[in-house]
Amino acid sequence: MKKISALLLPIIAAGTLYSAATQAAAVDYQLDAAHTSIVVSWDHFGFSHPTADIPGATGVIKFDPQHPASSSVQVSIPVSNIDTHVPALTKEFQGSDYFDTTKYATATFTSTKVIPRGEHKYDVQGNLTLKGVTKPVTLHATLNKIGEHAMVKKQAVGFDASGTLQRSAFGVDKYVPAVSDTINLSISTEAYAK
Repeated sequence: MKKISALLLPIIAAGTLYSAATQAAAVDYQLDAAHTSIVVSWDHFGFSHPTADIPGATGVIKFDPQHPASSSVQVSIPVSNIDTHVPALTKEFQGSDYFDTTKYATATFTSTKVIPRGEHKYDVQGNLTLKGVTKPVTLHATLNKIGEHAMVKKQAVGFDASGTLQRSAFGVDKYVPAVSDTINLSISTEAYAK
C-alpha cells in the first residue's frame, strides 16, 4: 500500500500543478496605445480608397492560448482623434453629419465570442457601439507573437485583425452609396501583461 501511495504522489502532484497552470493560463494584457493602429478605409466614388487613422485606443485583451474560446477583448476607441490627413475632411468627419464627436467622442468594442480558426487565427465576434448605436461586428484576428517583450521586459502579445462594417447601420450615411457604405477596418496591436 505504501509503495502504491508513493507511486501515486508524483502523479497527483503533477495533476494538481497541471490543473493550476491551466486555470491560471488566461492573462490580461493592456493595449499599448503607442503600438496600436486602427485604420479605416472606404471606396470614394469608385476612384480611390482613402484611409483615416484613429490613434489612442485603450483596452484589455484576455488571452489564453491553450483555451482561446475563453479569451475576450474590450477596447475603447477615441473616434474624436480620427485623422484623415486632410484637415477639412477630418473636421467634417468630427461634425454632426458624420461621427458627431462632440456628443459621441468614443466608440467601444466588447467581444461576445472568440472562435479558433486554426494556424493562430480567430474570429472575434462582438458588439461595436458607435454614435450611440450598438451592432454586431466580427473581426478576423491573427496572433503574431506571444512571449516576453525585448524592450519592456514584460509578457506581451501581438495581433493583427481586419473586419468590415456598414456605416449606415450606425447613422453615418452621408453620400451613401456614391461613397461606400462598407467600411474596412485594419487593426494591429501590441499589449502587455498587467
